[in-house]
Amino acid sequence: SERIHLLTLSALERQIFDFLGFQWAPILGNFLHIIVVILGLFGTIQYRPRYIVVYTVWTALWVTWNVFIICFYLEVGGLSKDTDLMTFNISVHRSWWREHGPGCVRRVLPPSAHGMMDDYTYVSVTGCIVDFQYLEVIHSAVQILLSVSVTFASLSDQNSPLLAFYI
Repeated sequence: SERIHLLTLSALERQIFDFLGFQWAPILGNFLHIIVVILGLFGTIQYRPRYIVVYTVWTALWVTWNVFIICFYLEVGGLSKDTDLMTFNISVHRSWWREHGPGCVRRVLPPSAHGMMDDYTYVSVTGCIVDFQYLEVIHSAVQILLSVSVTFASLSDQNSPLLAFYI
C-alpha cells in the first residue's frame, strides 16, 4: 500500500511540473496513470480481476511511454526535444525545467525584430547545474523503476491479491 502511495505521489509531482510547462501529452498520460493506479489499488483491495488486468496492461504501456520520453529528450532516432510534440503543436511551451532547473538563471532578452514577447526565442537561460533534458529523463526513469518495483513487489508478496490473480 505504501508503494502505491509513493507511485501516486510521484505521478502527481510529475503532473504538476508538466502542467507548469504546458506539456499536454505528458499531462494526459499522467492523468490516465493516476486513474489506473487508483483503479489498480481498488482492484487489488477488492479482488477485482478486471481492474488488476487493466493495471497490469497499463503498467506495460506506462513503462513504454516513459522509455519514449527518455528517447525523446535524449534525441534517440529521429526524435528532437525541440519539437512541439509534447504540446500537441498547440503552444511553443517546453519543459518547465528548461528555464527553472537547479542553478538556472533566466533572462528575457528584448526582441530583435517585431514579434511576440511570449516567444521562447527571447529567453536566455544560463548556469544550469543539470540540463533540463536530463531532469526529464530522471523523472521518466523514476516512473519506470517505481512501476516495475511496485508490480514485482506485489507479485512477491505471499498475501497479495495481485499474486493470487496471476496464479
